[in-house]
Amino acid sequence: MLPEYKLYPQLRFMGNKYRLLPWIEEELSCLDYSSVLDAFSGSASVSYLFKTLGKRVYTNDFLNFTSTLGKAVIENRDVRLDTAQIKALCRPPGKGEEDRETFIRNTYEGIFYSPKDLDFLDLISFRLTGMNDPYKKALVMSALIRSCVKKQPRGVFTISGDLSRYDDGRRDLKLSLQEHFTEQMALYNRSVFDNGRNNRAFRGSVFDFDTEAYPVDLVYMDPPYVPRSDDNCYVKRYHFLEGLSGYWKGEEILYNTKVKKIAKKYTPFSYRREALSAFDRMFSQFRESILVLSYSSNGYPDLEELCTLMGRYKDRVEVKSRDHRYHFGTHDRVRRSRVQEYLIIGR
Repeated sequence: MLPEYKLYPQLRFMGNKYRLLPWIEEELSCLDYSSVLDAFSGSASVSYLFKTLGKRVYTNDFLNFTSTLGKAVIENRDVRLDTAQIKALCRPPGKGEEDRETFIRNTYEGIFYSPKDLDFLDLISFRLTGMNDPYKKALVMSALIRSCVKKQPRGVFTISGDLSRYDDGRRDLKLSLQEHFTEQMALYNRSVFDNGRNNRAFRGSVFDFDTEAYPVDLVYMDPPYVPRSDDNCYVKRYHFLEGLSGYWKGEEILYNTKVKKIAKKYTPFSYRREALSAFDRMFSQFRESILVLSYSSNGYPDLEELCTLMGRYKDRVEVKSRDHRYHFGTHDRVRRSRVQEYLIIGR
């Protein structure tokens, strides 16, 4: 029998910890906690692990599309879409839908996907405006997000135009987005469950999380560390998903860029001159909780500095480590794909 967390639809995502979940579970099994904040939830795979373990889980991320994933599968207890609702979403445009917005096709034709696929995204986005249930909307958007990632070569949105050079015969590249969506809706429906806890999904800066309103026993932190080379910009790689999740409302689109990126969102963890103080501030903020920092040997600050910082607020700091190799994003193109993965635990 598969572990429960295997029901979660794995998302191809930079820094994804999905393959590390058994190790994370084992290393944290000795800790006494019943509530947890996943402070940089990303794809929500670690949050989902905590949910399967029966913990009260709060997810937080500063991006909208990742927060939507948390809404769909962490906060959501039992809401699903039935077959008729999924078919209704996918039906051809009907009366009154002829004048719907076609922003996605107008903006991204010739950059990402076929005109038919872009029309489908416009249509589903339009129909979502008439859906009132927030969990159903989150499930539909999560299925669209994963469909877009599976259809896009390498799962990132930094490449465009003629993508035939990436066509290695994979089924994912041959299916239409509508076919992907139907499959993904079934997977996300299956992933929904009630663990008996009042779980919540938040969107915002980690520094804005209200620890008085939502006290937690343990804080799991996996911030976008400053790499030794390249960059850690999630918006650059996943701007299309971030835009899609809110139909680009309120986003600054950089029309002068080849792939029509959106403006980068600020986080102090992305800058070498600010990272140390950001870590210090974060450790201080959650000093009443068990601190668990997920980190890699190819990041800045280095391990010793982080342990010293955490030691300002915790009497006992220990490091768990294991070899790991990343396969997503740009990691498989550079030497830093092979790393030491750390769990720095303060209590």
